[in-house]
Amino acid sequence: RHPGNLNPMMCNACEDFAKGNPGGAEIEVTLLFADVRGSTTIAEQMSPSVFSQLMDRFYGAATTMAAHTDGLIEKFVGDEAAVMYLPGIAGPDHARRAVEAAHLLLKATGHDRPDGPWLPVGVGIHTGIAFVGAVGSAGVTQFTALGDTANTAARLASNAPAGEILVSDDTYASAGLDRPDLEQRRLELKGKSEPFGVRVIRLPVDAARRH
Repeated sequence: RHPGNLNPMMCNACEDFAKGNPGGAEIEVTLLFADVRGSTTIAEQMSPSVFSQLMDRFYGAATTMAAHTDGLIEKFVGDEAAVMYLPGIAGPDHARRAVEAAHLLLKATGHDRPDGPWLPVGVGIHTGIAFVGAVGSAGVTQFTALGDTANTAARLASNAPAGEILVSDDTYASAGLDRPDLEQRRLELKGKSEPFGVRVIRLPVDAARRH
């Protein structure tokens, strides 16, 4: 046995079993999507290999964040990281753990530093019912979360400016947050028929921190 790919704190045997047995269930889950803002412009300013090293640093920060908060890496796609917080692993306070993780990721990428982040990242978090399990065919499977909850979390991340965590009203309530100071927004999300409510979290700048 060795550390797994979904979370290095888990063994690979558990992951192999999950991926090797297609199927799943509809459960409540909290999903976190982190998106690098302006990645096209960033990539244009450096060689592909240097950009790859930069993204590897981002993926590493996301993996560490997931490991410390009992999240499972769903995928790394281009300039985006997706993390699942399942009740059976993260516990009943999975929504709170996801919000904690977002704070850790923005701090790890330097969004609390007075001289700015080393990589601009926006985060979206949503809690709801999703199909969670192994999907695929012909022996190629992936452990993932599917449905409107996953799509909504991804949409929130794509709408989050650098340095902002967009927390859906559902996650805010599920996490038991009591932050009347947070900015509230109503977003027009692609594919959604009604404006979608979110709370906006930003990290305070720590004058003592420097690159």
